[in-house]
Amino acid sequence: MGEETKQGVRPSASGKQLLAVEKVTVRFGGIVALDSVSFDIDDGQVCGLIGPNGAGKTTLFNCLSRLYNCNEGQIQFDGVELTKLPCNDMAALGIGRTFQNLALFKTMTVRQNVMIGRHCRTRGGFLANALNTGAVRREEQETEAQANQLLTLLDLHPVAEIPVAALPFGTQKRVEFARALAAKPKLLLLDEPAAGLNHEEVSALGDLIRAVRDKLGVTVLLVEHHMSLVMGVSDKVVALNFGRKIAEGTPDHVRQHPDVIQAYLGAPAQ
Repeated sequence: MGEETKQGVRPSASGKQLLAVEKVTVRFGGIVALDSVSFDIDDGQVCGLIGPNGAGKTTLFNCLSRLYNCNEGQIQFDGVELTKLPCNDMAALGIGRTFQNLALFKTMTVRQNVMIGRHCRTRGGFLANALNTGAVRREEQETEAQANQLLTLLDLHPVAEIPVAALPFGTQKRVEFARALAAKPKLLLLDEPAAGLNHEEVSALGDLIRAVRDKLGVTVLLVEHHMSLVMGVSDKVVALNFGRKIAEGTPDHVRQHPDVIQAYLGAPAQ
């Protein structure tokens, strides 16, 4: 299967490239998890990353989050080379992420969980917080105002003071989404956000992803097995199989690509 170039992708309004993945290779012993993968995302785009199980999607996400190191290649984010930076720099740099398995503080309220997400943007040190200085109080007010904005956007105000553990799974997913947005990311990595959601919740999630891009200006990279969601919200789609990129382009181009059809159905397109 040869590597396919992107086809017919609508450029973003800004025309500015935000993320460039260049020939990234990751090996685990003798296993090649990613094999010279390259693609880019413009500022303001929603990009879907698809592929069968074992295609390398989560490995790529972990490289972007700096949980994994690349054996070869480069990752440029907003002009900064990521591969030499520690993972705890990613949030402050402007990369947010949700996970397949929820990682919320279950005994804390929805509002508290969302406010915690802004921690990487606060500057007050231990002494300033202990003295409750004016700067600390201003930061707290800004954090509360932003939390209120996100609670409204994600329709979480009615449950804002309820402990997360008492909420349905679909609502908890929205809380994690809001917490990731509280750090004001330029790029949001969504790791299978539709997993465990019902049909109505998946439809609402698609609307939410578009609203986040349109209202907050956040660029989104989405890993998801729910094809109708990916194809419905993405400006472009990148398809992986066995660690290699097999297609890149508009949703229509990728869904009709013979290598993508073969990867999912196990037989060439007729």
